[in-house]
Amino acid sequence: MSVVRTKQLTRVYKGKEVVSNVNMNVGQGEIYGMLGPNGAGKTTVMKMLTNLIKPTAGEIELFGERLTDTSYRQLGRMGTIIENPIFYDKLTARDNLELHCEYLGYPNKMAIDEALELVNLRKVDGKLVKEFSLGMKQRLGIARAITAKPELLILDEPINGLDPLGMKELRDLFKMLSKQYGITIIISSHMLGEIELIADTIAVMNDGKLLQEVSMDHIAKQTSEYIEITTGECSKAAYVLENHLHISNVRVTDEGQIRIYDCPIPQSELMKALVLHDVAIEAVHKKKGSLEDYFLSIVNGGVVVV
Repeated sequence: MSVVRTKQLTRVYKGKEVVSNVNMNVGQGEIYGMLGPNGAGKTTVMKMLTNLIKPTAGEIELFGERLTDTSYRQLGRMGTIIENPIFYDKLTARDNLELHCEYLGYPNKMAIDEALELVNLRKVDGKLVKEFSLGMKQRLGIARAITAKPELLILDEPINGLDPLGMKELRDLFKMLSKQYGITIIISSHMLGEIELIADTIAVMNDGKLLQEVSMDHIAKQTSEYIEITTGECSKAAYVLENHLHISNVRVTDEGQIRIYDCPIPQSELMKALVLHDVAIEAVHKKKGSLEDYFLSIVNGGVVVV
């Protein structure tokens, strides 16, 4: 079942298409990661899904029904963070959530305790929000989004401002909400490594266009294994590989490493040849292509930039 579906979704702003003919299909209970550089159109799509702005053309379906100006029931079934979460800074975290629940007509005080516990803010719920760090405000925003037990969460850059431990806690939370509660989550992020760890499906956006919508299982099958060599003599190593070992699929990264894809000879012979040609090797690893590699290959027209 599709929870969110868009057809030719388009938004024109000041004569320019900032979102162009986007067709999304988000299944129930999945984590759907939206990836793209700044200005790709991710936030604009999310604003259209939440009725904050209107499409210039195209259609949006939520829970199988077309989104209109009077789709209050559908919108009431979602929780959102779009851009930076805004609060009443002179009120406490709990006061903010109580006001939110009152606004929604959802008077369940225990749900507030549960939401604060899930985002690890239960012990500071009496603290004024103006005293919160950016990361704490992000957590509170997620607590507010999940307090009323939504069926759909739309989260725009929710892990901004968090330290690595905070990122892991929220990553685990998102997976739990998806797998145990069946909540559908649409999440955007610049942190491809984080999305790679939680997403079921990704949508790659650039210049307002959805370039590809693909499952992470498919990406895992498509990404290639490679041997990565760290050396201070990349040019010399590449020359040996190409001219003495006749290996053609060699890439030199911006970080000064060499990647060999589809290596036709055993790794031991590879290392022996490099050593015999006086190439100083610092490290050798066998790796598999990442989501970042896949993303860059799509954004750059099918050419992996390494």
